[in-house]
Order: sequence, then C-alpha cells, then structure tokens
Amino acid sequence: MVCSVCVPAASWGQTRGIDVSKYQGDINWKKVADSKKVKFVYIKATEGMTIQDAYYRKNLEGARAQGIPVGSYHLYSSKTTATQQFDNFKKVVKKSEQDLIPVLDIEAIHCANLNIERVDKILQMMEAEYGVKPLIYTSERVYFTHFANKKYSEYQIFIANYRRFPKTRFTLWQYTQTGRVNGIAGDVDFSEMNQSRTLDDILLPKQSKD
Repeated sequence: MVCSVCVPAASWGQTRGIDVSKYQGDINWKKVADSKKVKFVYIKATEGMTIQDAYYRKNLEGARAQGIPVGSYHLYSSKTTATQQFDNFKKVVKKSEQDLIPVLDIEAIHCANLNIERVDKILQMMEAEYGVKPLIYTSERVYFTHFANKKYSEYQIFIANYRRFPKTRFTLWQYTQTGRVNGIAGDVDFSEMNQSRTLDDILLPKQSKD
C-alpha cells in the first residue's frame, strides 16, 4: 500500500504518467487510455550491452495507437562500455517512433562505484542521436552524490522517491511503484510532472526525428 505522504496533493494531479517493462505483462492500452489517468508513458527498451525488453515493441505500438505520448529508457549497467550500451539502445529505439525525450536510468543498486565518465559518454551519444539532452532518472542519494552540480544543470531530472516529496530539483517525480490503472493487471510505477513544467518540456523536438 502506498503511504499517504507519497501521493501528490490534488493540485499535482494534472500530468501523470507511467513507466512499463516486461514485468507488466500484456497491457490493454485502450483501457489505459480510457482511464484518463495516464498522460504519457516511458517504456523500457534496453539494459546494458545485449538485453532488449521482450515487450518493448508491443508496448510502443499499443500505447501510440491509443494516442499516449511515448518515450523509451535504457537501464545503465556498470559492466559494459558506454558505446556498447548506446549501440544496444540505438538498435531498438528509432527516432521516428519517439514522442518523448529518452531516459538514462541509473539505479542506485548499480552505482556503488559509478563510472561518471561512462555515464557522460552515454548521455552525449544519446543527445547526438536524438537531438536533445536525455532525462537522467535516479534516486535522490545518487543525484546528490553525482548530479547536483553545475555540470548537469541543463539536464532534466527524473527522480524516484516513494516516501516523501523530493528535495532535489526535478521535472518528473516517480512517487510510487504500486500504482494501479485499468488495463494493467498489477502494480505499475506512477510519476508526476513538476507543477512548473508541462508535457512540452519532455516532448522530443520534431526536427530531431527521422
């Protein structure tokens, strides 16, 4: 059950989205769209050098068919090079099929000894390919350790905190892992857009598409 302090106040209810992967199984995207709860979706595309999410294509096509803006994310790995990881992402994520800017997902579990040079290179390659700086998704601890400095001031932050309102700057706040919505049989991550931002802030510029 979600703690009440994790749920955004009523004034935060305008632009919420979800992120999904193979763990959500088969999704009825028409029911998701009809719920009116989901304004955007981020879909797991890749992880590390070789992993490609088995449900990526199905989720991408299903969500876009229902008019839900879609973006894609790559789960960072500490075990492979930046080029290997980016090449994996690029093979799966086509610019012409994206509505939202890409996300580099940096999980705390992989960051005991984060190779920041590798992270920077992936970010740079994503920007060169998709024409915009990607969102950096991470926890508050990793943010304050590695990204709370001027070097990353132009990057939008996608912060995860399931216990309280973030103390970081952020564009998106993932506030629960146990959200529910019609069309998905089980828990799903829900995120809320900062009140000072709009969906336009995460839309992929048209000129960056194929």
